[in-house]
Amino acid sequence: QVQLVESGGGLVQAGDSLRLSCAASGGLFSSYAMGWFRQASGKEREFVAAIRWSVGLYGDSVKGRFTISRDNAKNTVYLQMNSLKPEDTAVYYCAVDRPPVGMLTSVIGYDYWGQGIQVTVSS
Repeated sequence: QVQLVESGGGLVQAGDSLRLSCAASGGLFSSYAMGWFRQASGKEREFVAAIRWSVGLYGDSVKGRFTISRDNAKNTVYLQMNSLKPEDTAVYYCAVDRPPVGMLTSVIGYDYWGQGIQVTVSS
């Protein structure tokens, strides 16, 4: 059982930056894919970014603004969010997909999820 704890969220203004962290424990391996999803109020959970080994994958709405990275020594994945917009407001969830890795842009196939952390961007 992998446990995930998100941190780094909060309230910021449009144009600001935040870095979310997801600390993993309970048997996380470098072969696991890790992803970030978000869910705004009244919306479906949306793919934000994922990383498999060192290769990042991004949703269209965040390309060029967000960067996913991982530090295997710290068992942590990060989401650097720049040029934040009010439409980025959501609860952000960290997730892990064990091999065989599925389609990383979908919630289907992810095995573990964090509790989520609120990011609010004011205009």
